[in-house]
Amino acid sequence: MTAATPLRLEIPERHKVEQTELHPQLNHAHVRFIGVGKTYNGQQGPVAALHGIDLAIQRGEVFGIIGRSGAGKSSLIRTINRLEQPSSGRVLIDQVDIGEFDEDRLVTLRRRIGMIFQHFNLMSAKTVWQNVELPLKVAGVPREQRERKVRELLELVGLQAKHKAYPAQLSGGQKQRVGIARALVHDPEILLCDEATSALDPETTQSILGLLREINQRLGLTIVLITHEMAVIRDICDRVVVLEHGRVVEQGPVWEVFGNPQHEVSKTLLAPLQHGLPAELQSRLQTQLQSPEAAVVLRLQFTGSATDEPDLAALFAALGGRVRLLQGGVERIQGHALGQLLLAVSGSSLGAEELRLRASRWAQQVEVLGYVV
Repeated sequence: MTAATPLRLEIPERHKVEQTELHPQLNHAHVRFIGVGKTYNGQQGPVAALHGIDLAIQRGEVFGIIGRSGAGKSSLIRTINRLEQPSSGRVLIDQVDIGEFDEDRLVTLRRRIGMIFQHFNLMSAKTVWQNVELPLKVAGVPREQRERKVRELLELVGLQAKHKAYPAQLSGGQKQRVGIARALVHDPEILLCDEATSALDPETTQSILGLLREINQRLGLTIVLITHEMAVIRDICDRVVVLEHGRVVEQGPVWEVFGNPQHEVSKTLLAPLQHGLPAELQSRLQTQLQSPEAAVVLRLQFTGSATDEPDLAALFAALGGRVRLLQGGVERIQGHALGQLLLAVSGSSLGAEELRLRASRWAQQVEVLGYVV
């Protein structure tokens, strides 16, 4: 299989969008949202789901959209293939405004945009092969071409041996692999993932994320992924945007948002991935030094602004005394070192503030949590 070719449509002049000199990178954005708003008619009156969304998604990247339930994630992603029509603003694909496309152009557009869903949406009465083949039959693709394409896709997702199986005979991960294969039948250049791993266990989630990353790299697809799981964003995405109440509250490279989240929503979503102070230690922690034998407890935060891992030997030597690692760890995201360490320093000739300053040579944020015997 080869990389998808750029979307080519015959576009009337009124649909073309002017180039921008102020931010030239936007001229190369694969998907761009300009002031996108969406309002639904609810029983109690209009309900605004999106407010003035401005975003640019670059060709070939894996872009994550995250937020709590009701943040507007699904509404936003579905404007890309016009399953949702924005109430205001514009959605551009390769600088083409898709807002006024007629049905014929929408059919062409949607064949270039694949979509996979949380609950698979497979037809229970059809085999794996037939589920993948169905969109090609509907499009009138000749049988020989259909067979070649389905065979290639089942090999890509690792389901060659399951081609005669029915959905009821498959695991959740296998069903999602069928959904991915079906989404790729028209050689799309954009793949939309709507909570694609939310119904899967952690091990299966990792296998699906690995498959999506392989597809991204092998086929050059732009992948737009929505989820409420920060671990999914960390493991696969290049950049991320955080939504809250239909508004963008934070965006940037994944390492930057994870390493130093600025908005309370981002911090809340990241909390399950971060280790707080153990309850046993919290119960013994004192805010004031009450014994010369007490250890100073430091929290060192590594936000990713330094690409090298911390030199623990040099750090411990600089702090002096006895240094114990209570909890923590450092991981690498996009080549940046992120994480935190909880240290207990006892027997040092340095005071708590001087220890904090010494540790600041290695960590971007250092906090004195208190004292513990």
